[in-house]
Amino acid sequence: KRDGDVLVLIGETRGHLGQSIYLREIEGREEGAAPPVDLAAEKKHGAFVRGLIEQGRVDTCHDLSDGGLLTAIAEMALPKRIGASIGQASIPDAIAFWFGEDQARYLIAAPLAEAQKIVEEARAATIPVAELGKTGGSEIVIDGNDRVAVAKLGSAHEAWFPDFMKAEL
Repeated sequence: KRDGDVLVLIGETRGHLGQSIYLREIEGREEGAAPPVDLAAEKKHGAFVRGLIEQGRVDTCHDLSDGGLLTAIAEMALPKRIGASIGQASIPDAIAFWFGEDQARYLIAAPLAEAQKIVEEARAATIPVAELGKTGGSEIVIDGNDRVAVAKLGSAHEAWFPDFMKAEL
């Protein structure tokens, strides 16, 4: 919703790709087990995030089920066409990190001071948490290198159905 917010990942990323949208749509495969569900973690993480929303501390949130983290970042960027700069550092398997559909995860965006408090509170509650980057600009940028314009994502997102309907079967 705003430039300069900090993107905070709530929950643990293991990079589960079984039965994921990435495997189906990009790799053309439907294999592996769906991600395991830990009901205790789902309840704990969901209650934490819901509490932040109810307290008015967070107004920008997305679950990370279908499509994983990078899909959620793109979906959050589209409504206001606000980009983000995200770091990935030394992730051993970037595909699994960005597109894994691990459960009990949320991506929130909050102003810096609030984001820092949220990170401290999550750690105190033994909830996995990580600061990923900041919102702003007109592109989604990973590690300062890989980038895509939010306008380009928006065009692709909004045009696919009309293009599909025009196509000859």
